[in-house]
Amino acid sequence: MTKRDSTLRIERAINNNVVLVLDDQTKEEYVLMGKGIGFAGKCGESIPATDPRIEKRFRLDDPGEMVQYHSLLGDMEPEVIRISEEIIGLITASFGELVNRKIYFALPSHIQFVVYRLRNGMEIVNPFLYETKMCYKDEYEIAKRAAELVANAFHIRVPEEEVGFLTYHVHSAVSNVPVGQIVKFTNLINELIEQIEERRGIRISRESIDYIRLITHLRYSVERISQDKRVHNPLVAALPQQMPEAYALAEELSQLVHGYIGKPVSEDEIGFLAIHLYRLFEVFQAPGQAGS
Repeated sequence: MTKRDSTLRIERAINNNVVLVLDDQTKEEYVLMGKGIGFAGKCGESIPATDPRIEKRFRLDDPGEMVQYHSLLGDMEPEVIRISEEIIGLITASFGELVNRKIYFALPSHIQFVVYRLRNGMEIVNPFLYETKMCYKDEYEIAKRAAELVANAFHIRVPEEEVGFLTYHVHSAVSNVPVGQIVKFTNLINELIEQIEERRGIRISRESIDYIRLITHLRYSVERISQDKRVHNPLVAALPQQMPEAYALAEELSQLVHGYIGKPVSEDEIGFLAIHLYRLFEVFQAPGQAGS
């Protein structure tokens, strides 16, 4: 933690509102954010730790990430930083204070790479776009606005597939779940759905309320398991006898989750999944229900 009476030396003024500094006492690097804090700031100049312009102050715990950020800044277009700040402003206005401040590093890097790809006619492929839209509806709406900002700033067309990837960054900022892990979870949910369809010989309509309910449950279940959050299911003891097929499939799916996340799935979570599967099977057994 930076002491109140310490002096912060400017290493780089990223733009008018963001500077990279070094704490002279702790020798730790920080990113400072505040209106006008970088205006006319020069490398080597000092800023008191109590400077009233400082609105946000944070650092990356991993030294390797800070080195990566230094390298990133060397190739970063100033407009990318500006657009990233505007997008982060949209996120905070919609969701409140950010939980994962690494978005200040991850988002500019992502946008810079996307702009490069689109300028050079490279295709962006997102095989989990529909699942992303369903799992993270609020984040997706912000990502659509973010994509418009990028498109207008760089005079490029941003495809919907990229909106899906921006959605991961929005969710990461408000959930403290790394973007790579969100992608991994989305892939896992897609595999779980495919395994359910294969085992039952069914096709679940992606437009149906049953599909939305199922992937919503899977999303929150996977996040709980990854974060070691426990749930209580008072019905779990009776479920293997009451709905044996659904419970057996839930156990099978839990092994897939375990393999992906590296954490065991509790019997309570298995029980809740079995209940969702049982309700889904009832729909497909009803006359006239084909799920397509």
